[in-house]
Amino acid sequence: MKMKKITAPTMPEAMKKVRKELGSDAVILNSKVTYTGGFLGMFKSKQIEVVAGIDQQEHTVDQSAATMEQSQPIKEDNQLENEIKELKKMVSALSLNQSGYQDFPQPIRNILLKLQEQDFKESWLIETGRMLHEKWQNQPHDDEVSHWTEEHIQASLQQLSHGGIDDSKKYISLIGPTGVGKTTTIAKMAAKLVMENKKKIGFITSDTYRIGAIEQLKTYAELLNVPLEVIYNRGDFAAAVEKFKDFDHVLIDTAGRNYREVQYVEDLVNTIDFNIDIQTFLVLSMTSKYKDMKAVYERFSDMKIDGLIFTKCDESVTAGPAFHVMMESEIGAAYITNGQAVPEDIVEASHKYVSDIIIKGVNN
Repeated sequence: MKMKKITAPTMPEAMKKVRKELGSDAVILNSKVTYTGGFLGMFKSKQIEVVAGIDQQEHTVDQSAATMEQSQPIKEDNQLENEIKELKKMVSALSLNQSGYQDFPQPIRNILLKLQEQDFKESWLIETGRMLHEKWQNQPHDDEVSHWTEEHIQASLQQLSHGGIDDSKKYISLIGPTGVGKTTTIAKMAAKLVMENKKKIGFITSDTYRIGAIEQLKTYAELLNVPLEVIYNRGDFAAAVEKFKDFDHVLIDTAGRNYREVQYVEDLVNTIDFNIDIQTFLVLSMTSKYKDMKAVYERFSDMKIDGLIFTKCDESVTAGPAFHVMMESEIGAAYITNGQAVPEDIVEASHKYVSDIIIKGVNN
């Protein structure tokens, strides 16, 4: 198989390059979002990187056949995307029928299909379908089904407390697994505090495991003119607390390691005193599956978690996992991040903002 790595600003442009360089028979083997350029880790531009391949044996044809193939019209990107969406809908519709949803009226089945595509849990789908069916029987207006669904999601999220840093809390810690973007997120939070709220802040980091982690946070600290303390044990932490006793807030960046390791959480508790006046946020990636999010939460559930931070919202295509983790943990969202730019790509969560994200995902 012949393989090639291609980068482009958007997926449609990447697909055009793939077809141009490898032909219309090429297949996408992998794709991811990367960031290039920028200054000191800030203001980076987003790129789509794809790895495409083509079977050379199947692709070997004589020149006349190749010329004929090239002369045939290539499908437009939006047509290809529509075909993929239709295929997903057919698979989901079959699943819905097999799950016993066929007894619901078509408008309800349609909304359940959208919810299923957004990875909402099966048990919640059944419960929601019954609720919608009861309303529909009393008021059989097909156009109202989507509105009832939005109201149901909004009412569920209304029970949770959303919002960012509690100004009365001096110490702010971010915990979570590796790769979710804790360091970039803490830099965004710090920039908001310094630039917008004029707060005097300091950094503490215990992330001494990841290569370059300290240097990354040190760069942000220098740009914001904020002091940074690196700690390795509880004694170092106590010394840092004493040093920052006159500061408004101290933001604590913790090590990102495999959350499946029980020792990781134990090391974290042994290094940082979580019994002080501290507000702790668990950082989760919106691109994670529900089972992974749930496993991360359960690993840290013995600690007092004050809010959830969802990163990589701009890279996610599903809203269900974040919704269910919030509902089952009974913990609301504190912040949502939607890019790598510091400090722009972070939003303090509110009930309306979180509801809009979940509903937008369903309505896409």
